[in-house]
Amino acid sequence: MKLSSRGHYGLRALAHLAQKGSHQPVPLRQIAQSEQIPEAFLEQIFLDLRKAGIVKSIRGAKGGYKLASPPKDIIVGNIVRVLEGSFNIIDCLEDEDGNCCTKTEDCTTKIVWEKVRDSMAMVLDGMNLADLSKSGKGLIDSL
Repeated sequence: MKLSSRGHYGLRALAHLAQKGSHQPVPLRQIAQSEQIPEAFLEQIFLDLRKAGIVKSIRGAKGGYKLASPPKDIIVGNIVRVLEGSFNIIDCLEDEDGNCCTKTEDCTTKIVWEKVRDSMAMVLDGMNLADLSKSGKGLIDSL
């Protein structure tokens, strides 16, 4: 299981905005250059982030993007869900009716996948963009 480039790049770009701590919009080109992310790909990512209300876009010569809320209010898990989808790593966890297979009721491995999903959610939902602005060691120690 692997996080896609969408999730990885999107989180890096938002951490960049959080570290800037500016209320001024940051041009996408600047974020792309600083984080070494292809600008066209970043445009697609920021479209989804804007639709989700995580960032705001400002048009014009001094335009760009800025966070829609303070970094402490933007949860990492929500960012990953917007860019990657749910944390369900197998189909039967997403099926509300449990109709994905005939073994749903007595599946011996389902509990493993539920625990993996829940553990991922706990870690990602327990961090916000302000946490990512801390030093790497401080963040690791707090987990």
